[in-house]
Amino acid sequence: MIKESILRINTQIARVCSKINKNPKEISIVAVSKGRNPQEIKEVILAGITEIGENRVQEAVFKLDELTNQHLPAGQAGINERRIKWHMVGHLQTNKVKEAVKIFDLIQSVDSLHLAAEIDKQAAKINKIQDILIEIKTSTEATKLGLKPDEAIEVIKEITGLKNINIKGLMTIAPLLSDPENSRPYFRRLRELREKLFQYSVLSTPYSVLSMGMTEDFEVAIEEGSNMIRLGRAIFDNER
Repeated sequence: MIKESILRINTQIARVCSKINKNPKEISIVAVSKGRNPQEIKEVILAGITEIGENRVQEAVFKLDELTNQHLPAGQAGINERRIKWHMVGHLQTNKVKEAVKIFDLIQSVDSLHLAAEIDKQAAKINKIQDILIEIKTSTEATKLGLKPDEAIEVIKEITGLKNINIKGLMTIAPLLSDPENSRPYFRRLRELREKLFQYSVLSTPYSVLSMGMTEDFEVAIEEGSNMIRLGRAIFDNER
């Protein structure tokens, strides 16, 4: 079922990209595996997705340990040889940063200078340059986390001064709406912020990561400029 879901998702991505004259290969799919078991993640990897997103540090540690050194039938590359990239996509508490920088290739949910400074501190201890995304709150929902767009530029300028952090781009979570079309303004807001950050030389490239779009709204997100989508139910539960 997982393999079929991924084939369907790839077809949807290709269709959207053809509408906007974009190369589907430019879209990264992060399989959000919260609550899923290592065997399910293995199926995802074998189906061609090598970027795995987790919401909790300890759950990621367990799954990484379970998947390490698993071997496949002769002629197929093992799990390790496929160079899996692990993403932290949930809220990261500062007391979990020490463990997080050891295992995550990309921390997507950096929502404050305080958190960024702790990541920088812990990354320096293990001589690592930690890739991160800055989480932006593009809606007014009280439950959403992230920097407000009007404060983001100054805060991100300060974060760029941290030596053991590399800002790869921006992330946002749109409100859960019955009509995905209504999510469009929140995605557009993030894209416009990226353009402004590049204009002010805060981001070094106009093609920095825009991680936006989930199961319900990833097609709209891609139309608005997303180049990284985070999918859970669409992969594991065959939704949409």
